[in-house]
Amino acid sequence: PKLKARPAKGHDAALEPAANWDLPTLAGAGALRSDAKDILTFLGAELGYVKTPLKTAMAAQLVPRRPAGSPVMTVALGWHILSPPGKDPIVWHNGGTGGYRTFMGFDAKTGVGVVVLTNAATAAGGDDIGFHLLNGGPLSPAPVVRHAVAVDDKALAALVGRYQFAPVANRTIVFELTRDGDKLFAQLTDQPRARVYPEGPTKLFWKSVDAQATFELGPDGRAASVTLHQNGLNISAKRVSEAAPKP
Repeated sequence: PKLKARPAKGHDAALEPAANWDLPTLAGAGALRSDAKDILTFLGAELGYVKTPLKTAMAAQLVPRRPAGSPVMTVALGWHILSPPGKDPIVWHNGGTGGYRTFMGFDAKTGVGVVVLTNAATAAGGDDIGFHLLNGGPLSPAPVVRHAVAVDDKALAALVGRYQFAPVANRTIVFELTRDGDKLFAQLTDQPRARVYPEGPTKLFWKSVDAQATFELGPDGRAASVTLHQNGLNISAKRVSEAAPKP
C-alpha cells in the first residue's frame, strides 16, 4: 500500500489523466513497476559497477542477433543496439504503459548509463532526452502550448459535419467532426477518433498530435470547408454532409 501511493499520476497522449494498466498475465509487458533508482542499479550491473551472479548472462544478452530494419540498428536479447557512424554504440530500450513512457540506455565505452521516466504517454516519450545525454543526439523541439477556450454552443454546432478531401490514388478520405455533449471529436477515414479542443470559434487543435484545423464559414453561418494543418502541410476539405448520428 505504501508503494502504491507513490507513483506520479499518468497521462495519455492528450495529457489527460490516465489509468494504470494492471495486466494479470505477461506482467513483464507492462504490469511491473519500478523507479529510477532500481533501473540505475540494473544499468550499473550491465556496466560492471554492480556485482551480480548474472554477469555472464547479461553479457550474452548484448550479442547482436538480428538486423532491425536500419543499417545502424541491430537487436540483441531484450536490447536494441544503435551504432551510428563515428559514435560509440548505444545499448538501449524503451517502453510504455498506461500513462507513462520510459527509456534506458548505456554506452559501454564511456561507462555512462541513462534512465528517463515520463508520466505522459506521448509518442516521443523521453527517447530524445536519453540519446541526447548519451551521444549528443538532437532534442525534439518543444511543442507549441495551446490552450482551449470556451466557445458558445451555436459556434460549435456550426462546425460539426463531414468533410471530404480530394481523392488520392482513387481513395476517398473523409474528416468527420462530431459532438458528445460539450466535447468535440474528430476522425479521419481508417483512423481512430480523437478529442479536439477549440482554440477559437473556427479553430480546433489536437492534444494527442501536433495538428490543428481551421474552418471557413459559409453564408449560412455553418462551416463550408476545413483546412488541416500538420507536418507543415495545409490540406483543405469541403463539407459534404452533416455528421453521422452517434451509434
